[in-house]
Amino acid sequence: MKRVRSWISGRRDLGTRLLGAILVVVMVGGATAWVVVAGIGPAIFHNHMGHIGGSSAFATLHAEEAFRTASALSLALALAAALLTSVVVSIFVARRVSRSLTPVTEAAGRVAGGDYTARVPAVGMGTEFDDLAEAFNTMAADLGRIEVSRSQMLGDLAHEMRTPVTTLGAYLEAIAEGVEQADAPTLAMLGDQVARLARLSEDIALVTTAEEGRLTMRRTILAVAQVVADATAQATHRYTTGGVGLDVRVSPIAATTMIDADADRIAQVLTNLLDNALRHTSPGGRVTLMADRAGASVRIVVADDGEGIPPDHLPHLFDRFYRVDTARDRGHGGSGVGLAIAKVITEAHGGTITAHSDGPGRGAVFTVTLPAVGAT
Repeated sequence: MKRVRSWISGRRDLGTRLLGAILVVVMVGGATAWVVVAGIGPAIFHNHMGHIGGSSAFATLHAEEAFRTASALSLALALAAALLTSVVVSIFVARRVSRSLTPVTEAAGRVAGGDYTARVPAVGMGTEFDDLAEAFNTMAADLGRIEVSRSQMLGDLAHEMRTPVTTLGAYLEAIAEGVEQADAPTLAMLGDQVARLARLSEDIALVTTAEEGRLTMRRTILAVAQVVADATAQATHRYTTGGVGLDVRVSPIAATTMIDADADRIAQVLTNLLDNALRHTSPGGRVTLMADRAGASVRIVVADDGEGIPPDHLPHLFDRFYRVDTARDRGHGGSGVGLAIAKVITEAHGGTITAHSDGPGRGAVFTVTLPAVGAT
């Protein structure tokens, strides 16, 4: 009944189209064979009969008639058998294809409705269908991960913005009602909250721009020793204030190595790593900044003896807003995207960044690897 309605409405499914195409091929082939047998066969037969001696005209005419009748009957039976076989095979194949595509249609509908757990089973219709099912399942899994990441990011972003926005609103209301005075300490505190929002906005914009491949860079030839020295100079005051020691080690070969990089972007990578180490190292602890040459690459390592990282958290450290300990990390004041920024900037320079930890309480090691200039 469904097929009849599709014909009436002018819409034909794949099975109907496939059946119709095969029937057209069979009918055209049959018509061609009939024309050849009826038009060419008798003429050839008559020519051969003319070369046979001793045959009367009546015998020749009778033989030709018998040939035409036998040929027509044989061809008709053969075409009927071929047509019947083609119809049966076409219906089988069309239904098999339709049944194979039904799970894809249903899964696509579920994904369109927001159910990214939908998967297409293997249908056994050849490599093309298997590749289609695999590609669809991969797409659904990727969409599911993106949706989870998007939801988590929006939730974390809302949380990050809620605290400074609430603080600003409460103090402005208190000032308007005369409960608080707009003195220097209050204005400084409000300025800090505004700066926090601005920094969060800039960090999100930077990560998004880099992930979309639109990150602008002014690359120049830089000395690794100078890059490390600049990062150390910027971090020294914060480390001294936090009571954390900062050791710097640059190997002789790394001291003479150059990299092709954007000075500001690479400085941001090291600043984010050093700030991250400082947040997770208790007063009295130590952080080590090291640079060394490894073949055609330069390795810059930031290692601390602080809180450490559980193994199951390591694969997610460079995700936006990901925190090992949500409550504690927010208390440390990070925006939650510092490591994500370090990752996208490093990869934009053709490098890699990795994290390692032997577990809670055993510190963490972050390694940035960048191509060296002139390396072969």
